[in-house]
Amino acid sequence: MSKLEWIEVPGASLAVEHQADASATGMPVLFLHANVADRRMWHGQWSALTAAHPVASYDRRGFGDSRTLHPTPHSNVADLWAVMDSLGYRKAVLVGCSLGGRVAIDAALARPDRVSGLVVVAPGVSGAPAPQHGEPVKAIMDAITAAEALGDLEAKNELRARLWLDGPSSPEGRVRGDARQLFLSMNDKALRAANPGAATEEPSAWERVEAIQARTLVLRGDLDLPLLQERCSVLAQRIPGAKSFALQGTAHLPALEAPQRFNSVLQRYLEGL
Repeated sequence: MSKLEWIEVPGASLAVEHQADASATGMPVLFLHANVADRRMWHGQWSALTAAHPVASYDRRGFGDSRTLHPTPHSNVADLWAVMDSLGYRKAVLVGCSLGGRVAIDAALARPDRVSGLVVVAPGVSGAPAPQHGEPVKAIMDAITAAEALGDLEAKNELRARLWLDGPSSPEGRVRGDARQLFLSMNDKALRAANPGAATEEPSAWERVEAIQARTLVLRGDLDLPLLQERCSVLAQRIPGAKSFALQGTAHLPALEAPQRFNSVLQRYLEGL
């Protein structure tokens, strides 16, 4: 059974969920969630890994069950180290999606001695060129901005699901059932959360990804935003020894909408460490 605990960091209390079976002798795996989700997006991965690896995920400030005590400037990378320290992880494999991938990349560059492996799914990258989106991405983003201006959080939530879960070129509602309900629950919680304060900018990683030492896997869904798919291809070429994989028929959150296929790719990666 997993345990849910809170660790104190300046201005916040972070919700950390973890599990370590007695038979698990592999390297710890720490999951970092996307900006439209929380730690629950990774629950579909736990059963596939916990027999061999200690596994953990946590809610960043302003997400899930983490608690903002007062808005505080903070570093997402420093929070990551605090979580690892609380779990007793000297090193871990970092698996991050979207903004979680950005944090994982920043961490791998800052402390390569603490990152034993790196799996990034459609990651953000600090210092990357400003995005230039075409249609239909721009139209959906404009609709999200309009819903936000009206204070219509339900509409904003549905539009985010349209963009990030279904994929901008897919029919609205392509992903249904439990995956969609979980997305809407996680993102709604984030939309209504107290302001945690500004996250400080880490040193730009875009010019330095060639310095990543961890064995890296770059994953993407082939229904994701075109710009992010292109970025994944570039990262796989620039990070030394990186492997890339496209999960067919998935968008920005392949671990959520296709957990079994995602787990198969992740397990093969972990077996090769």
